[in-house]
Amino acid sequence: MGTVTRVNGPLVEAEGLAGAAMFELVALGPHRLPGEIVALRGDRATVQAYEYTGGLSPGHPADLQGSALSALLGPHLLGGVFDGLLRPLTEAGVWLDPAAPTPARPAGGWSFTPLAAEGREAGAGTVIGRIEGAGSLPYLVLSPGGEVSSIRPAGACAPDTPIAVVGGTEVRPTCHRPVRRPLPYAFRLETAVPFTTGQRVIDLLLPVSLGGTAAVPGGFGTGKTVLLQQIAKWCEADVVVYIGCGERGNELADVVAELGELTDPRTGGRLGDRTVVIANTSNMPMMAREASIYTGVTVAEHFRDMGYDAVVIADSTSRWAEARREFASRSGALPAEEGYPADLASALAAFYERSGRVVTLGGATGSVTIIGAVSPPGGDMTEPVTTQTERFVRTLWELDRDLAYARHYPAVSWTGSFSRDAGALTESDPDAAARRARVADLLGEADRLTEMAELVGAETLPARERVVLLGGRLLREGFLQQSALSSRDAFCGPRRTAVLADALLAILERCQNLVGHGVPVASIEERDFSSILRAKEAPEEEIGERRDAVLDDLETLR
Repeated sequence: MGTVTRVNGPLVEAEGLAGAAMFELVALGPHRLPGEIVALRGDRATVQAYEYTGGLSPGHPADLQGSALSALLGPHLLGGVFDGLLRPLTEAGVWLDPAAPTPARPAGGWSFTPLAAEGREAGAGTVIGRIEGAGSLPYLVLSPGGEVSSIRPAGACAPDTPIAVVGGTEVRPTCHRPVRRPLPYAFRLETAVPFTTGQRVIDLLLPVSLGGTAAVPGGFGTGKTVLLQQIAKWCEADVVVYIGCGERGNELADVVAELGELTDPRTGGRLGDRTVVIANTSNMPMMAREASIYTGVTVAEHFRDMGYDAVVIADSTSRWAEARREFASRSGALPAEEGYPADLASALAAFYERSGRVVTLGGATGSVTIIGAVSPPGGDMTEPVTTQTERFVRTLWELDRDLAYARHYPAVSWTGSFSRDAGALTESDPDAAARRARVADLLGEADRLTEMAELVGAETLPARERVVLLGGRLLREGFLQQSALSSRDAFCGPRRTAVLADALLAILERCQNLVGHGVPVASIEERDFSSILRAKEAPEEEIGERRDAVLDDLETLR
């Protein structure tokens, strides 16, 4: 057992820790506060503490735990709310006491069904049983590899009760897994499959692939949290891991409340029953915030290994980077740009590279999609966290302040954002590729002409360019804007997105045709387009009817 020699906030130095290893857990002080070794010099160790260190002083004991920082994984995760170290918060009370013992393992009440026979070989990662009653998805029990010596019959099971013995290893419903080391899989799949979010501007213009990565940078008030909550509610993932990393407590409380109230369109139950919420708010211990994103992605990998598609939504990675900066400044590490540690880029890369669509050890196909919010101070997109994140993600959804203040939701900038997977995702669908190209070109041209019209006036522009301006307005108001509060427009599936975009493009093509035949552009601009602008709120079968009505009205000008 070692001894604490220095305490500086979350940084604790201890000596006498012979045989210590990097990233080994240490119990600090009489209350045995959890900490992790981040630097070693002989028998002296630098430890980052995951709890408030008030009252901890030199001379207190420091006890090596012989294991790395690990998370307890099991059927209790779905529908639960946890802190940054995956300790349950649901029954933790109003005030969290760092001296309180770690909550006991969750109560069971689950029903186990065996899916493997005794005496048979079960390769690593293959399914040997299923547990019902824990969330809206079946929880699959995976084999460590070897011969199934024994397996429980169907019936109730508890968290700590062995349900099988495989290869001489007892298998329980719950298990511990280190959070900083990725869980193994067989191999990655390189084929691109679209990840549907239900947000038109994303799914059409800036798509992300299943198992891909996306970042959402935006200043205060641009709608990051609302957009991420919409994706969590409506995306096509089987399991949603929502990480509130340093965010305000009232925002996370709203997330938890809404998830509990929303009906899951897949199962008909509560959406929260297939969601794992990791709540590390701004008033919780700072270094637990640093660990929370690794805990969250480990949970997602655990469900990926069962063959599920999981999405990790981290809000926000800027708060995580600030925690690393705070600890680096206390440890005396050489600072890089704006005081962030020099290893910020490699830490971001290590986090995002844990995404992917893979074939698991058991032969199933699963994925982890990572979406991280970035909160640049003052909306400065050149600050280090934003610029480094752009290097490693495949998709960027930059939120525009002007769009947000104009009440344009979602405020995703179609000029400042990118999708590196868009070509691969539309390669097998020429119609989708052409539709995306037409909408993107029209929006870009409309933005250019808008700047020109502000200088010389829209009336001085040629007729065809004025139609482009009209088209840009129709696309922005009738397609890109999407209300999170609308029961019909909050989610828009791929087919509905395509129908709506094609309707608007058909109307704009007719307008250009009329101008080419000498119809005055002013008479076109004066037509009533409100019906097609409100088509996004109408049933899908009505969109075509509204399009035809507008086209017929335009034909009267010929």
